[in-house]
Amino acid sequence: MIICSVSLAIIFLIIFIISAKNGQFEDDESPAVRILLEEKNNEIEEKTEVKK
Repeated sequence: MIICSVSLAIIFLIIFIISAKNGQFEDDESPAVRILLEEKNNEIEEKTEVKK
C-alpha cells in the first residue's frame, strides 16, 4: 500500500510540474473578478464617450 500511494503521489507531482510549465496556472484573475473589472472598464468607457 505504501508503494502504491507513493507512486500515485509522484505521478500527481509530475502532472503538476508539466501543467505548470505549460502555463496552466498563468491566469491570475478568476472569472468572477474579471467580470467586475470588465464592468468597471465599461462604465469608464461609457462616461468618456458621453463627455465627447
